[in-house]
Amino acid sequence: MNRYAYLTTNLAIKAITELSSAKFHIHGQNNIPKGSLIFTINHFTRVETFFLPYQIYKATNTPVWSLADYSLFKGGLGNFLENLGAISTKDPDRDMLMVKTLLTGEASWVIYPEGRMVKTKQVFDKVKKNKPNYMIAHSGGYHPPHTGAASLALRTEFYRQRIKLMNETYHYETKRLLSKFNIDSVEKILCDPVYIIPVNITYYPIRARENIISNFVKNFIDGIKKRTIEELMTEGTMFLSGVDIDIRFGEPINISQYMKSSVIKKDIASKNRINFDDPIASKKMMKFASKNIMDRYMSSIYNRTTVNHDHLFASILINTPLNKITETDFKQKVFLAATTINFEKEAINRHTSLLDNQIHLLTDDRYKKYENFISLAIEKGVVKKQGNYIIKTDLLTTPPKFHKARIENPVAVIANESESLFNLHEKLIKIAHYSKIRTKHLIYKELYNKSMLDFEKNYKLYYNENESKSKISGKPFVIQGDSTSVGVVLIHGYLAAPIEVKKLALYLNKMGFWVSVPRLPGHGTSHHDLAERSYIDWIESVEEAYIMLKNRCDKIVTGGFSTGAGIALEIASRIVDIKGVFAISPPMKLMDNKIVFAPALNLWNKVMGKIKIGHIKKEFIENRPENPEINYLRNPVSGVIELEKLMDNLRSKLSAITLPALIIQAKDDPVVDIKGTWQLFQQLGSVNKEFFIYNFDRHGILLGKDSERIYRAVGSFIKRIT
Repeated sequence: MNRYAYLTTNLAIKAITELSSAKFHIHGQNNIPKGSLIFTINHFTRVETFFLPYQIYKATNTPVWSLADYSLFKGGLGNFLENLGAISTKDPDRDMLMVKTLLTGEASWVIYPEGRMVKTKQVFDKVKKNKPNYMIAHSGGYHPPHTGAASLALRTEFYRQRIKLMNETYHYETKRLLSKFNIDSVEKILCDPVYIIPVNITYYPIRARENIISNFVKNFIDGIKKRTIEELMTEGTMFLSGVDIDIRFGEPINISQYMKSSVIKKDIASKNRINFDDPIASKKMMKFASKNIMDRYMSSIYNRTTVNHDHLFASILINTPLNKITETDFKQKVFLAATTINFEKEAINRHTSLLDNQIHLLTDDRYKKYENFISLAIEKGVVKKQGNYIIKTDLLTTPPKFHKARIENPVAVIANESESLFNLHEKLIKIAHYSKIRTKHLIYKELYNKSMLDFEKNYKLYYNENESKSKISGKPFVIQGDSTSVGVVLIHGYLAAPIEVKKLALYLNKMGFWVSVPRLPGHGTSHHDLAERSYIDWIESVEEAYIMLKNRCDKIVTGGFSTGAGIALEIASRIVDIKGVFAISPPMKLMDNKIVFAPALNLWNKVMGKIKIGHIKKEFIENRPENPEINYLRNPVSGVIELEKLMDNLRSKLSAITLPALIIQAKDDPVVDIKGTWQLFQQLGSVNKEFFIYNFDRHGILLGKDSERIYRAVGSFIKRIT
């Protein structure tokens, strides 16, 4: 190997990688042991031939060579691949070179056991999917995975042990074998055994479109095959427009454990000359072992698929029993899959976007997970939209031509990839068959239980005998109404808890409404809990309460007090089917001068944390609340910053609020400046909006003298608009 050419070529690969929009995520690097290493990897794109060896080289600091299809070794590309450490699948010295470099540790190897790019991502025969053996789809049908990696590993370990043993008992054979492999001395042979490391590579999202690379090749390079154009469309799109590439290293398979048979040991110790391809007695047993090893690494590779939103959408869509499904039902079932399947128990790896709160799937799709998937499905003609319905076409279930699968039906390709995770696939089929009523019931139950479990867990974790309030004050609650006509999401304020708005909740319930009172994360436990939360956490907890009621009631109104009022307005700016919003004392402009210094304090705390002088940090501001039995006595500086972020974010959205709105403010509120509330009211985009001013001199106007006046105004507003 020309090490200089190898390192130079890898620098070129590094430069191209850094220029691309692709994002590599490496997992399980600690699974890579010392020894002779063979990496077995699933194969979906040609680009893997270039970038995977470089990524593994970064992880191991050992040159990584790979087998590549012989058709690539033409002209300049062939020279580039050779410098990169690739060897043609038809090179006559292939096996000898691979064993030699593994014995010495001169290089590790990448081998694709599928034998070719699996463009359909179909790795078992659907007709025989209950068979334990993997069957790889190709243009002519199916074939079993290759055992070449296993055979190579067994062969290398056989010679490693034989050379070491012969060096002690029969030097002539050692010398002969070293000469055969062109190795200088026995000291060059690694002491550590041979390992096969299964590796899974998952791309998200998979999109194939015309791009600069495919257009350039098509227009300026003569004789290019249509198949190559298709490949460049897929890979060029991912490379240029950005894709998450999750590379997961599995647990290594120690090949020395397969050398313990007496038949194999006898051949290892034999003083007869054993040449590279001699038909030795243990050959049959090693052939059997290679099949066993192949099953192990294939299972490990595909069990490490990184599941993402597209997998869930594609599987639910394909397995929906009817030829149509409403958009709402579709998104609800994907939400159930994302939140109720126990990925940890099933040992299923998730894309990072599935680790976050999934409520966005049911509210405003702000991360475009649904929009991106359904746009792809419509573009490829596998579905069409009619009103609120998604209609499946025959193209969805018609097997595409192998080489055009990624272009013509990527939805089927995506679904195929998740089918190898058998337990997940069965659960997705089950969810796809749920009725609408069952789906809505399960979502309500899931979100209700989550709100209760989150509170119990955090109350126990952060409980402080001197600071925490009674458990009943912090617990979220839902009160059922007389009918399912109207539901109200009612949100408490900053430093407070659900009990702060309970009297208003009971008043509205007496009017017949369902009322859900969520707990903003960090509240109702301790100020230390609040210091670790963001305003996004608060918003998501309210969205969960909204979706709970949405699955019980026909019309939803949101509203809240103080910070809860700001959150209610923020929600109303994005979620189109809310019927109205009321905001009581929204904190658009605060009166407390200490709050002005919060950003500076926050910066000071960060600096002190970095230079490790924690004892002079000021993380909390003393608070003198009107209702000390409810509110925290200390206010986290970080919490004040999050409150400011919430209101800054809301300012630009006020004009987008066009639904009926009620704003209520106390004239002499010592906390919220009435001028800021009036500006908020003026900036609302609503035509139907009201501003009520009450002659109170306190902030907490939902409790205490004459609070019923506020209740009546809110109740009247809700009744009028619904």
